[in-house]
Amino acid sequence: MDLISNLGHGFAVALTFNNILFCLIGCIIGTAIGVLPGIGPVATISLLLPITFGQPATTAIIMLAGIYYGAQYGGSTTAILLNLPGEVSSVVTTLEGYKMARNGRAGAALSVAALGSFFAGSVATIVVAASGPLLTQVALSFGPADYFSLMFLGLVISAVLAQGSVIKSIGMVALGVSLGMVGTDVQTGQQRFTFGIPELSDGVGFVSMAMGMFGIAEIVLNLERPESRNVMSGKVGSLMMTRAEFHRAIPSVLRGTLVGTMLGILPGGGAALSSFGSYMMERKLSKYRHEFGTGAIEGVAGPEAANNAASQTSFIPLLTLGIPANAVMALMVGALIIQGIQPGPRMVEAQPDLFWGLIASMWVGNLMLLVINLPMIGMWVKLLSVPYRYMYPAIMIFCAIGVYSLQNNVFDVYQTVFFGIFGYLCSKLRLEAAPMLIGFVLGPMMEEHLRRAMLLSRGDAMIFLQRPISATMLAIAAIALAAMLMPNIRKGKDSALAEGG
Repeated sequence: MDLISNLGHGFAVALTFNNILFCLIGCIIGTAIGVLPGIGPVATISLLLPITFGQPATTAIIMLAGIYYGAQYGGSTTAILLNLPGEVSSVVTTLEGYKMARNGRAGAALSVAALGSFFAGSVATIVVAASGPLLTQVALSFGPADYFSLMFLGLVISAVLAQGSVIKSIGMVALGVSLGMVGTDVQTGQQRFTFGIPELSDGVGFVSMAMGMFGIAEIVLNLERPESRNVMSGKVGSLMMTRAEFHRAIPSVLRGTLVGTMLGILPGGGAALSSFGSYMMERKLSKYRHEFGTGAIEGVAGPEAANNAASQTSFIPLLTLGIPANAVMALMVGALIIQGIQPGPRMVEAQPDLFWGLIASMWVGNLMLLVINLPMIGMWVKLLSVPYRYMYPAIMIFCAIGVYSLQNNVFDVYQTVFFGIFGYLCSKLRLEAAPMLIGFVLGPMMEEHLRRAMLLSRGDAMIFLQRPISATMLAIAAIALAAMLMPNIRKGKDSALAEGG
């Protein structure tokens, strides 16, 4: 009964006019950036962070969440119709979805993608609602040493699952943690790593860093690439699936929902890895595996369900433990901290409106996306005809205005430009920016828990091994790191991630 009453409270919060409006705005923006290739939810959320400051925390997070899971819906439209994945997690959808479109079944592919996404998103929301309070109770038994080890595990997993060299990813995590240390030490009042720059006494700006590393750098990289968008001129056709297609899609949607739900919870799992894992499962389990490569509906239904389930269950570690599962969740943590809210196990008690309102808004958002996507397919495809060279100047201007308006300080704009250049160089050097952002967010929290643990143990570092939870986390981190440093496993991971996104 507690769950039902809490969800009732959540719907009361989510169904206020302001929250419905911003949920709709988030879903529309998410769909649009999912359709447009090369932008993605990470860059978009980082660019839109400044506009959330004028809104209550619940409203802001509802909008940002809508952008994230809305992008998973939008990415499938152009992946199916144009063989052009707008979002990384939709790369797998092109393999069968575009073949279905060429076979005259574009409407059926779009329908199964939208309906599978809606079902998976709804189930994932139930999982978030049911498991959130349970995991919160478990997390409340954690001590400072356990939290430190859990966050350390999160950093190791984010480095291990990143594409490319594990050593480079670890270096980026370390750089992120180091940047998180910049500023005034809360306990001693001493300034650290500010190099005599007064503006750094409050630390490196999270919004400036996120905007630069993900937003500005992505814009520059997109300008480098030649534009080639072949806008579809033919008709989509009927959106109705045949009875045979419907029966074939149901098991795939169920399996994809399960895969996405499990991988979304894991740090570093994410929508892209979930969609790839679902596709590989369908190829092995489907009775119609001989059709894969020619337009098998299972290859659309499973991955689309998986990426939407993963995008919503990735909120579980954020809301219950305060641990970001991926770069988007790290941006969410930053948005909450800027609003003065510390994510973690106390959120259910301290911020019930935010916790339950966000969960209820996911149902509302999924229903909105179902309505937005299927009837408005033509409009989303026409959006691709707008040349990128016309869009990026407006994006840059709004970025500069947004970041300046935070504190009316031109130094924040300089920071954004610096991180934009640095993010561009990182992309050229094949250095993942996501582990750095996660390190930046978790670094200060890790330091706080490390200090508390050492104070409680009177300087005895063995406390991290004496507590069973802490020792288990550290053991898992060590095993994961050692496994990824082994050549055979590393090659397998890189090839899997390359195919998946």
